[in-house]
Amino acid sequence: MSIRVAAIDCGTNSIRLLVTDLDPQTGAESVLTRRMEIVRLGQGVDATGRLAPEALQRTFAACDDYAAEIRRLGAERIRFVATSATRDAANRDEFVAGVRSRLGVEPEVISGSEEAALSFSGATRAVAAASGNAESAAAGGHPTPYLVVDIGGGSTEFVLGDREVKAARSVDIGCVRLTERHLTEDPPTPAQVAAARRDIDAAIDLAAEQVPIDQAKTLVGVAGSVTTVSAIALGLPEYDPDRVHLSRISADTVRRVAGDLLASTHAQRAANPVIHPGRVDVIGAGALILAQIVDRLGLAEVVVSEHDILDGIALSQL
Repeated sequence: MSIRVAAIDCGTNSIRLLVTDLDPQTGAESVLTRRMEIVRLGQGVDATGRLAPEALQRTFAACDDYAAEIRRLGAERIRFVATSATRDAANRDEFVAGVRSRLGVEPEVISGSEEAALSFSGATRAVAAASGNAESAAAGGHPTPYLVVDIGGGSTEFVLGDREVKAARSVDIGCVRLTERHLTEDPPTPAQVAAARRDIDAAIDLAAEQVPIDQAKTLVGVAGSVTTVSAIALGLPEYDPDRVHLSRISADTVRRVAGDLLASTHAQRAANPVIHPGRVDVIGAGALILAQIVDRLGLAEVVVSEHDILDGIALSQL
């Protein structure tokens, strides 16, 4: 008999909900709903060290909406995980109390290493399954070790493993953090892009001290920055998660998309229907992070997964 679970991932930029039926024996999913709201919880945290009142208000409104959806679908278990922004905030107790009163569960402000492990679990299940089918095998499959890169709003997780995690590190580069810190012009100046690139490279060096990233045979990219880059690269007329999931984007294409985004204005990016309105101002930074990682690894492509930490949170409830 399947178990109906709800998973909520509250990051620096977005809050997401997954309600799914899970088979306790196999972990197979039957998704009922997968939702995302851009709430920008991490607004100003890098500069002030506190969660802004308006950011909390946006996040709590989304929690109210998700609570109603969870009740409607009758989920038996709920797990709420909060990541980078709340780890950094001096007033995170206010956030915890607000979530508890709305959803009836304690939000878990998890460590970077646990965040990485959940991302790996959620992302690699689908990639490994794809490697076993005839079409993927004919295209070369997805050899291990996998390096899962989860580019968030405030942090990026690097996780290396095959069936299990071998090494993981969370570093403080993300699309919101880098945009607020460096990419303030419209479009950003070459000097601003160069400063952001230096921050990214330093963070990759930091991750590489703990994670042997050069051992990776397959780069798996997850979360909104990566999936948006894929949708742009594929030339989709509108965002289509089925087309994005398990797409393979060449390193040259990643570099081209990142360059185009960084050279474009806010209005030009907003005109692209695959870029979520809440991601328009930060997608250039997210794409730059992905491009720098691709350059560092020297791999030919990135495999893009729609499954990520949210799926890992759901699976953890088994």
